[in-house]
Amino acid sequence: MLQGFFQIALTLLLVVVLSPIFGNYLANVFLLRKTFLDSVITPLEQVIYLLSGTEPEKNMTGWQYAIAVLISNLAMAILVFLLLMFQASLPLNPTGLGMPSWDTVLHTTISFLVAADLQHYSGETTMSYLSQIAALGFLFFVAPATGPAVGIAFIRGLTGRPLGNFFVDITRFITRVLLPISIVGTVLLLILGVPETLAGPVTLKTLEGATQTIATGPVAHFEMIKILGGNGGGFFGASSAHPYENPNAASNLLEVVGQLCIPSALIYTYGVFIGNKKQTWLLYSMVFAIFVVLLGVSAVSEYQGNPLVNSFLGLQQPNLEGKEVRLGWAQTVLFAMATTGTMTGSSNGAFDSLMPESDFSALMNMFIQAIFGAEGTGTAHLLIYVILTVFLSGLMVGRTPEFLGRKIEKREITLTSIIILIHPVLIFIPAAITFISPNTLSGISNPGFHGLTQVVYEYTSAAAGNGSGMAGLGNSQPAPTALWWNLTTTLTLFLGRYLPIIALLLLAENMSHKKSVPKSSVTLKTDTRLFMGMTTAIIVILGVLTFFPVLALGPIAEAFQLPTGR
Repeated sequence: MLQGFFQIALTLLLVVVLSPIFGNYLANVFLLRKTFLDSVITPLEQVIYLLSGTEPEKNMTGWQYAIAVLISNLAMAILVFLLLMFQASLPLNPTGLGMPSWDTVLHTTISFLVAADLQHYSGETTMSYLSQIAALGFLFFVAPATGPAVGIAFIRGLTGRPLGNFFVDITRFITRVLLPISIVGTVLLLILGVPETLAGPVTLKTLEGATQTIATGPVAHFEMIKILGGNGGGFFGASSAHPYENPNAASNLLEVVGQLCIPSALIYTYGVFIGNKKQTWLLYSMVFAIFVVLLGVSAVSEYQGNPLVNSFLGLQQPNLEGKEVRLGWAQTVLFAMATTGTMTGSSNGAFDSLMPESDFSALMNMFIQAIFGAEGTGTAHLLIYVILTVFLSGLMVGRTPEFLGRKIEKREITLTSIIILIHPVLIFIPAAITFISPNTLSGISNPGFHGLTQVVYEYTSAAAGNGSGMAGLGNSQPAPTALWWNLTTTLTLFLGRYLPIIALLLLAENMSHKKSVPKSSVTLKTDTRLFMGMTTAIIVILGVLTFFPVLALGPIAEAFQLPTGR
């Protein structure tokens, strides 16, 4: 027991140590300060700006920034959709894979476009090497760069700065963050045993004399950017549970830290922008504390194991169902909480086999979307909760609330409310329709409390841009229900990504135009423990009250049912 919890503690300590280092570097990147990569990267960026017609010094308004996001993403979606549709006729297809169904291609395109990578297929039997490299691998870089660009634009607006230029922000994040770290990470994964080859599958004779075909491919570079960018889409159907994606404890540590390093560092980056390190560390501590509590709930439940199994065996042991023995229960729990907390969506074990308490923690991570949240947009969602807390605190004392020297008024609260309400709407409506439709329910493997959790988890993962899944829904071809899941989650993925982004950018522009209000003796201080306590209460209360019915009928009910077995 102590060894597993000790491993978790050491990993989290490493993340905390790295956060200010990465945070300062990210601030330098987005504040256009000098970095150690300038001599190599600046000429490359200048060529990119020249070829794309980008004017680096030109700032955008909120609508211009949003339109740039939408148009560029649309162009990328068309390119990737065509590559996937015609993969059978394109090179780098050693196994001769045919064209996936149109709805699978549509779902995959949108899913990877929004950096969710919710997969309704198995990579090694569906996508050619060219599709994995040129289509999905391309989106692995550009899709996650959109989130930090929007998040930084939002922070600029809150601090009264111009929002910046989307094309400059996305270029700098790719060239100065994702690309160099991915190169280093890929080399480390190669050393640790992850393959990188264009050769076809290997056919072997087993000890029993049977023939076995082992899929391989260009995995190492795919794996690193999948983790670092918060993408999560696996080269193989088993994702990071596959030994070629995650062969040992060292690669697992690299992947867990890779998921957490950028989302956690962006909170520190926010502090550099506002020039208030005290508020930064209080925010960081609040988020970290909530994450540790949810992680602790999951870790304790997985360590205690399934009471039915323990009763049958006559001894207490951790829940090892769906877990890789080479990694152990503790690393599977940490990976699951990291991947749902950062909206990465990868997995090194079966989510469907987690204990109900773990399902509860994973769902809470995705309901809140700010613990630590997706890269960029997670930090923005965290600040939305802060703005809401400032507003409610102002109502309590009867004066106009202010945040970072700017008044929070009707328009700001309207946009804040839209951002918060979009998420539950996109989860509850399709889930409710699914529950009343016998055709879609026929694909659910568990019709009880666990079945409800499976359905809610699928739409929550899509709405949050996470991409992990509990399986058992019949959402892959040739299941008759695959079309339903592909189309409904595609819509949820699309709206869950772009509606909040538009609202965030409009809110940022509105804040950037407000006149700064001088601090006075009645100004609410946002860098105190009391304020952070109030923010924590707002986050927990909103998360619990909004989603309590589905939590009560899903993982909570299953947890109470499990000891009796009835």
